[in-house]
Amino acid sequence: MIAPGLIDVHAHFVTDSYVRQARAAGHELPDGVPAWPTWSARAHLELMDRAGIETAILSVSSPGVSFGDADAARALAREVNEDGARIVAEHPGRFGLFASLPLPDVEGALAEIAYAFDVLGADGVVLETNTHGVYLGDPRLEPVFAELDRRAAVVFLHPTSPVCWERSALGRPRPMVEFVFDTARTVTDLLFAGTLNRCPDLKVIVPHCGGALPVLADRINGFMRLFMPGDQEAPDAVAQLRRLHYDLAGPAFPRQVPALLRLADPERLLYGSDHCWTPAPAAEAHAASFDTHPSPVDGTTWRSLTTANAHALLPRLAR
Repeated sequence: MIAPGLIDVHAHFVTDSYVRQARAAGHELPDGVPAWPTWSARAHLELMDRAGIETAILSVSSPGVSFGDADAARALAREVNEDGARIVAEHPGRFGLFASLPLPDVEGALAEIAYAFDVLGADGVVLETNTHGVYLGDPRLEPVFAELDRRAAVVFLHPTSPVCWERSALGRPRPMVEFVFDTARTVTDLLFAGTLNRCPDLKVIVPHCGGALPVLADRINGFMRLFMPGDQEAPDAVAQLRRLHYDLAGPAFPRQVPALLRLADPERLLYGSDHCWTPAPAAEAHAASFDTHPSPVDGTTWRSLTTANAHALLPRLAR
């Protein structure tokens, strides 16, 4: 066994009840993926021990919990959050929880934020990049971000299919390309909406090495300077992107991490496996890749660097 230590901020779980409800809502092949994964705490812990992962922060992945009925979304968010909190309690030190919110239902989301943090002790929240076409910069969501900012919350972004996927995905699984660009789309929306400026205490984690953002950052910055509405002074988009945190889930090496390091400081980088949607053998190979590439910071390894970064972001884990 590799010496443990990694903190996995991009880890998922599913329950039989959640999968059953998602299928009933039409997600038989979620985001075009051939099948739903299975998950158990025991199997996940076995993978973590083999890969040297100390703690995994669990969240519900795409398609999230909102399938079109607000009351059902509230109930499902509460159900998966309580399930996740129970898993955390049953395995002290090994799991954490990013709670799901029933967006775009603002009232329901605010109620679930209070319950998740004040009752369940969640480590943060997970937000899908859009919910039925409502992106995260939408003004209707301002009360949600204001409350998360008041709590200085960790906000883990997770991509999902855009509303135009029937045409844009060309019949291929949406996680391959659509997820990457929907991440860039929603972060750009947050920039243009001024949400990141108004909420300086948010601790936002962008997945998959930032998706397309490292390549698009200068382009976004230039367009913001040209097309900000009214008399507003355009903020420095690159500076705002540098404030965010980035997980390294997906094929991080050999090309994506070097691109990300041109945008983000090493202290902003976090480990992520994307298990259980990434099968165990691929997740193990991904973790092993962190031992075969040099860290960008002298005197550290990728394991020690990303773990220290996670402890700074989530002090509970360090304790």
